[in-house]
Amino acid sequence: MKSNTHPNSKEVTVTCSCGNAFVTRTTAMRDLSIDVCSQCHPFYTGKQKVVDTAGRVDKFRQKYGLKR
Repeated sequence: MKSNTHPNSKEVTVTCSCGNAFVTRTTAMRDLSIDVCSQCHPFYTGKQKVVDTAGRVDKFRQKYGLKR
């Protein structure tokens, strides 16, 4: 096997917006901040959470006359 073919990686702390933090290895070389993790993602929790940016969901509902 060739030597020096893999990039250098180090341990970093990943922090979610829900407050969950964990340690992983990455080539990013800096701590990461994410929006959704396995502790708050709807697929893993079973809870539906609508992330509405700039009222896009409401605009869609008003445009097509959909009720909540």
